[in-house]
Amino acid sequence: MATVSPSWNYTLHLPRDPKAPGVARATLRTVLTAHGLAQLLPTAELLASELLTNAHLHTAGPYALRIRSLQPGGRLVVAVWDTDPRVPAAFQQGAPVDVPPEDAEHGRGLHLLRACADAWGVSVLRELGVSKGGKLLWAECRSPGQ
Repeated sequence: MATVSPSWNYTLHLPRDPKAPGVARATLRTVLTAHGLAQLLPTAELLASELLTNAHLHTAGPYALRIRSLQPGGRLVVAVWDTDPRVPAAFQQGAPVDVPPEDAEHGRGLHLLRACADAWGVSVLRELGVSKGGKLLWAECRSPGQ
């Protein structure tokens, strides 16, 4: 008899430390491998890397990596929460999908995320308390063939 594995989620709280994005990527690799989702690693790691790096570079407080499976269908949501409620331009409603100029030093990360994710979005968290406000940027990827 086949069973359906339940949905799961993990949250890793990260300090303001330049090593934090690397620790979060290593955690992501461990979680996906443990859940038999290694086929999602290249895309999920790229999505997480871009979100984590932006949180580290553009916010002043702590941030967190959230990984959530969506069953059925082998879908995975990679999200990063931070304390800054400002939404990056690339995540704003109706934002252009322009490719940055070749000589630009920045600006490709969220463009890559938008190109590689199956879905993406943002939730601005206005309520203080458990969430401490801020925003949650997320991207979804699916297992190949889903």
